[in-house]
Amino acid sequence: MSKITEEQLSTIQNQQRELNIIINDIGVIEAQKHGLLHKFGTINQEVEDLKGELESQYGAVNINVEDGTYTAIETPTTEEPVLEEGVGNPL
Repeated sequence: MSKITEEQLSTIQNQQRELNIIINDIGVIEAQKHGLLHKFGTINQEVEDLKGELESQYGAVNINVEDGTYTAIETPTTEEPVLEEGVGNPL
């Protein structure tokens, strides 16, 4: 039976070990990523819940996160368009 050289076999074995380590590391990183994404989603939901509480207590406001001051958000009023008789109105 023919064989490759010991040096070639050693190289192949080392490469396979390195690839297995990398694959394992990728799995660990993916698990960490999953955990972080879950935590991110949880915190985002908490932020949205708090926004709702604050809005029900203070109304629509912009909050300065440095000092806690807030200013009311002015909502623009929309006016109904007034249609003139005979302009763009089919009878």
